[in-house]
Amino acid sequence: MSQRDATGESTEAATTAGVFGDVLRHFRRSADLTQDGLAGQIPCDRSLVARVEAGTRVPQDSFVRRCDAVLTTGGVLIQLWGRIDWYPAVEHPDWFQRRADMDAVAVAVREYQTQDIPGLLQIEGYARALFSPVMTGDVVEERVRARLSRQQRFLAPGGPLYVVVLDESCLRSIVGEPSVMYDQCAHLLAVSQLPNIHVQVAPTNQPGLARPKTSMSLLTLPEGDQWAYSESMESGHFHNDPGVIARHSFIYDALRANALSAPDSAALISEAMEGYGHHGQARPQSHEVDQEQLQRERRRQLHRNRPRYPRLRPHR
Repeated sequence: MSQRDATGESTEAATTAGVFGDVLRHFRRSADLTQDGLAGQIPCDRSLVARVEAGTRVPQDSFVRRCDAVLTTGGVLIQLWGRIDWYPAVEHPDWFQRRADMDAVAVAVREYQTQDIPGLLQIEGYARALFSPVMTGDVVEERVRARLSRQQRFLAPGGPLYVVVLDESCLRSIVGEPSVMYDQCAHLLAVSQLPNIHVQVAPTNQPGLARPKTSMSLLTLPEGDQWAYSESMESGHFHNDPGVIARHSFIYDALRANALSAPDSAALISEAMEGYGHHGQARPQSHEVDQEQLQRERRRQLHRNRPRYPRLRPHR
């Protein structure tokens, strides 16, 4: 495929990571930037830029969006990213394949998640940290690739609706190193800005908030069919009985209505991220300062609105 095709002027779909790397290199050089120069403006390690340009690393959508902004490509990179088949040969566990097939065609997914960040929003480091304690070597890498492969259509422009309510425990349970949690929280804040992705948090200290006992998903397929999905240790459970769907939808809608709003949820995620520290990462860029200040103000508002309980004082 020619570079002209890769920039979006052809209707033929790109199929290799190398094509994306070539296009990124072209725009970087046109902007008169070295790999170090581009990495400094993302910000990220130079090795990440080098590996993406070499076609040996699958870039996250947040990296691609930042490259689009820095190189002023007018959205070409993110559009190309959405067209490339990054994971052409992944295999899911047999018990999960049916859910993966549904994600590949669903027009809407609504989820409630407890303990762990849902797979559709996990970064590579978080997914690897989840799998590493129970798997080894190539199996870990295969599972990580399979998990990330499900995300692409939701993160690409015009992706299907994805609504998720996270129990606050998802933010507080450390998976991997604190730096992994920092990056994971940053990813949540980034993807929640996409028009098709809505992230809310169910805080742990909110009295009367009715939570499902387990994580659950509600999927709507192209023909309007609806399915409820939940998991046990090594099995996925599907239901399409109208009564079951109605009950699950009622529980989910009530939970979402009583969870924090999207802006207040972003403030709580930002608060959790700050708790994990910057771990040597660059301070926010100037265009991000206003957003960070807004989140801090919302966090202060959250603290003011939290219920106050009388403090027991010891008798003298």
